[in-house]
Order: sequence, then structure tokens, then C-alpha cells
Amino acid sequence: MDTVTEPTTALAELGKFFTIAGQFLDAGRPVPQMFSGAIDLIWHRLTETPDEYDAFTVKCAGRRLQHMELGGDGFIDWVGTYEKAYGPLPEIWFTDADGELDAEALGRYRTTGTVWAEWDCGPIEGTDGDELVPAASYL
Repeated sequence: MDTVTEPTTALAELGKFFTIAGQFLDAGRPVPQMFSGAIDLIWHRLTETPDEYDAFTVKCAGRRLQHMELGGDGFIDWVGTYEKAYGPLPEIWFTDADGELDAEALGRYRTTGTVWAEWDCGPIEGTDGDELVPAASYL
């Protein structure tokens, strides 16, 4: 596994994603869209250890978050928030679960500063999914 798809890199990026999710939830904004297969894979693996997963989401987002199927495609509206806090998105955001980099999508991002993508999931607040249903304004 190369450094782009190294699990520690994906976990660090997942933590940043959860931090942004917490900020969006605090502001009453729709939850961010998870468009990276590589990072989503780590998210799924982390959910296999519920106590560690809960601790991680609370540490990063200030609350428990769950993984929710949430398919769509379009403009990824949280990228600006990410860039203000952490700088440009690294390559792993454009990498699928098999470790394949979408060089075309990465190039578009580097040229335009925007991301248009498909996503399969996003976070929801709570432990049983009943506390919050994310708004679908970006679908």
C-alpha cells in the first residue's frame, strides 16, 4: 500500500471530515458528503470496533456520528471549509477503495479548486439514527 492510501492517512482525513461534519451540524447545515472510497473504507473498518469508533467521532466531531447510506452526485460544498482549516485536499480524497487514484478528478480540483463527485454515504448524528435526518438540499 502506498502513502496515498495508507490507513493512517485515511484515518487522519476521516478525522478532519468528522470535524467538519460536527461544525456543519452545529451550524444547522446539511452533513458533508463522503466521496472518497479509500476514506470510506477506513470508516467502515472503524465501525467494526464500536467503542473506538464512538470515541473517535466524539473526539473529532464533538458527538457520536453514524454512517448513513446517502447517495448522490454534484458539487462537494464542504471543500472550502476543509481548505481553510487544513489546506488543499490530498490525493487520498480522489482515491477509491482499491487504491486507484482518479487523476482526472484530482486534476480538475487542482485546476478549478472545486470538486464535483458522486457519493454513497455521509454522517448522521446519534447512536441509533433517530436524532437527526440530514437535509437533502445538496442532492
